[in-house]
Amino acid sequence: MLAARAPHRTRYSDPPTTALPELPEVETVCRGVRPHVVGRRVRAVELRRGDLRWPIPVAAVEALAGHTCRKVDRRSKYLQLHFDGAAAPVLLVHLGMTGRLFVDVKRPRAAPPEFRRHEHWRIDFGDRLLRFVDPRRFGALDVAAAATLAQHPLLERLGVEPLEPGFDGAFLFAATRKRKVAVKILLMNAAVVVGVGNIYASEACWRAGVRPRRAAGSLTRRECDALALAVKEVLQAAIAAGGTSFRDYVGVAEDAGFFARELAVYERGGEACRRCGATIRRTTDGGRSTYWCAGCQR
Repeated sequence: MLAARAPHRTRYSDPPTTALPELPEVETVCRGVRPHVVGRRVRAVELRRGDLRWPIPVAAVEALAGHTCRKVDRRSKYLQLHFDGAAAPVLLVHLGMTGRLFVDVKRPRAAPPEFRRHEHWRIDFGDRLLRFVDPRRFGALDVAAAATLAQHPLLERLGVEPLEPGFDGAFLFAATRKRKVAVKILLMNAAVVVGVGNIYASEACWRAGVRPRRAAGSLTRRECDALALAVKEVLQAAIAAGGTSFRDYVGVAEDAGFFARELAVYERGGEACRRCGATIRRTTDGGRSTYWCAGCQR
C-alpha cells in the first residue's frame, strides 16, 4: 500500500494538455467503460505510484474498495465514475496525452494478468479489471464528493459542452463579440467550449466555410449558426467512428478510432479540397498545425 499524500493547494496549477485524446476519444472510452463497471462492486484497488501529472489522493482512491459503481459519465475530457456511499465519491480520470484505459474480462480462478509496462493503477471489479497505462504520466487520478463535484479545481472553470443544448449559434455569437483571437483558437479554449481540440476545430471550420485564422469577432450570426452546427456534426461523426487514432489513442478494447479516414483538411496540406478542388494549406499557430482551404473558406 502506498503512503497517502496530503493534497497541495497548488497541485492543479499546471493546466491539462490540449492534445489528443479530445472529447470524441474520451466519450468513446466512457461508453466503452460504462457497461463493464456500472453495477459492479470494487474488490480491490492497486496503485503502483503516488502521482501522475499531479499527486494522487492514495487513501481516498483505495477507500473505494467495497463501493459499487452507480454511473459513468464525462465532463469535458474527464471521466467520472460515481460510486455509492454516504459521501457519494466520484473518481476523476484524465487520460492526458498518452494515457490508455483498458478493461480486461477476468476468467474464473485465473491468476491476475501481469502488469503492463507503464501500467500505473488498476481497479478490480470482480470479473472485470480496469487498468490504466500512461508512458508519459500526463494523466490524472483524483476523488471528489458528488455534492461538490462542479466546484472541483479541474472542473469549475470549464465552458459549455458542445453536444448539449447550451451550445448553439446564439451562444457562439455572444462569445465571439469584440474578440480578436482567431476562430480556431477560441473553439479550443476550454473556458468557452470544452473538448474541441485542434483536429476537430480545423474540421469544423472547414465544414462551416470559415477560415480558422479569422478574428472571432468578425463572424456574423449566420456564420456562428453554421459553425456551431459544424462543431456538433464533426464531434458526433468522430464519436460514431470511435475517435481519431494517430499515435497513442485506442479504446478500452485496444481498438483504434477511424475518424482519420473522414478528415477533410487536417494533415491534408497540399492536397485538393474535397469540396472545391483548391489546395489545402497548412500553417503553424502556437506550435500547432492549422489547415484550411484557400478556395472555399472565407
